[in-house]
Amino acid sequence: MISQRQAELLKLIVEEHIKTAKAVSSNSLCDSLDCSSATIRNEMAALEDLGLIEKTHISSGRIPSEKGYRYYVDNIMEPKKLTGEDMLKLQTIFHNKSLVLSDAILRSMEIISELTSYTSIVLGNASKENRLSKVEAIPIDKNRIVAIVITDKGHVENKNIFIESTVSIEEVQKTIELINKLIVGTPIEEISSKLEYEIKPIISQYVTQYETLYNAFYNAFSEFSNEANVRITGTSNILKQPEFNDTAKIGEILKKFDDRDLINSIKEEENGINIYVGSENEFDDDVGVIKTKFEANGEVGTIAIIGPKRMEYDRVFALLEYIKENIGG
Repeated sequence: MISQRQAELLKLIVEEHIKTAKAVSSNSLCDSLDCSSATIRNEMAALEDLGLIEKTHISSGRIPSEKGYRYYVDNIMEPKKLTGEDMLKLQTIFHNKSLVLSDAILRSMEIISELTSYTSIVLGNASKENRLSKVEAIPIDKNRIVAIVITDKGHVENKNIFIESTVSIEEVQKTIELINKLIVGTPIEEISSKLEYEIKPIISQYVTQYETLYNAFYNAFSEFSNEANVRITGTSNILKQPEFNDTAKIGEILKKFDDRDLINSIKEEENGINIYVGSENEFDDDVGVIKTKFEANGEVGTIAIIGPKRMEYDRVFALLEYIKENIGG
């Protein structure tokens, strides 16, 4: 257990390093703690002996260690009060009654990514837990339509479909009608199989260009099944963090964002909002991950924020807390 002054000192070092990404010197803390530089150096030495702060190679100052961040998160940190601007941006999303739940969650995480310059991830239901509710099609030009796929969990996905110019819009609409009539209620991951073995023979009886349309929709549903449960926003935000100025490290992390198995491992099983510092997370030792499980209207998933190890844990915690409250926990 550390003393009250040491706890106050650790808090200042953590929060100053989060703000500046630089090592913190004893001289810079004299006014805040109202004591001499020598006293602060002694207390810093004690914190260093405990493994809570460490020296850097390029400065005489100190930065928090992974253990120091953990102590700060567990014993010192308090969720930061949201600013009026932060709250207003999020309220706009949750007060928009035209948005289904999945879109509200996704948009709110996009806003958090914009506000913090971190990366946000939404892991929704596995595709097997989503059933087809409706398919709609909007013609863009003579060769393209946008297929809108809606699931029973409120998930909405748009897919661009290229069709040959010989296919009429009437045949597209007829195909959509047959799909809605014959496979609504089918689990998303089973649709491709059902299209191939059950729907294709029926479409061929009513639609002249059935082969072209069947292939287009088959591909669209296959992509939807594979991608529907992962949404990542702000992957390039890692480039804005000064500690990631090494191109090899940036490349390594960006590659991890493309690894769907690794991203899916971020799924949260524990209740509450949980913070994983450095080696505590499975993603990367040089980042912090804050994540929480959500459950609302039958939809279950995980929302997570990934940032540098010196991320604003108190602010992100408060932002995720606000989202959880507004989607029903």
